[in-house]
Amino acid sequence: MRLKNPLFLIVAFVAVILDQLTKYWVVEASSFWPLETIIDSKTGIPYDRNTLPLLQGIFHFTYVKNDGAAFSIFSGQVDFLRWLSLGVSLILIGLALFGPVLNRWDQLGYGCILGGAVGNGIDRFALGYVVDFLDFRLINFAVFNVADSFISIGIVCLLIASFQKTPTSSRRLR
Repeated sequence: MRLKNPLFLIVAFVAVILDQLTKYWVVEASSFWPLETIIDSKTGIPYDRNTLPLLQGIFHFTYVKNDGAAFSIFSGQVDFLRWLSLGVSLILIGLALFGPVLNRWDQLGYGCILGGAVGNGIDRFALGYVVDFLDFRLINFAVFNVADSFISIGIVCLLIASFQKTPTSSRRLR
């Protein structure tokens, strides 16, 4: 059987591998990083977390256990998010294997999104939370991970693909 959308699955595989390797490294290495005290914005209670400043005050590796989705929405709803990740992943795998032949941008986009969904899904099923660590402090952005980055890149690829598609003719038959 010849795959219709090989780039789709290759990109997804690479995304999952990169995501899981970086998360493994963060979990193993973070215990050697300095501690910083943070005040929880919701409760006002201080807590410590490991962070490695690469550019002080601009970009850090900060180990965070996120039991929610992007920007911690659906926080604490691990079961819902774990099954949502699985459902999205299965739909995208079905699209790759049984859907139409996709153009390069669509394959890149869907592959990145699949890789991100699988990467975060693995964390949710195995750990009950997602490992986040990319901390852009200059713009006070939420801490995120490689899987989240692939999902964002995938969305950009799909936007590019949508601009490249020519609209179908709207001529009426006489």
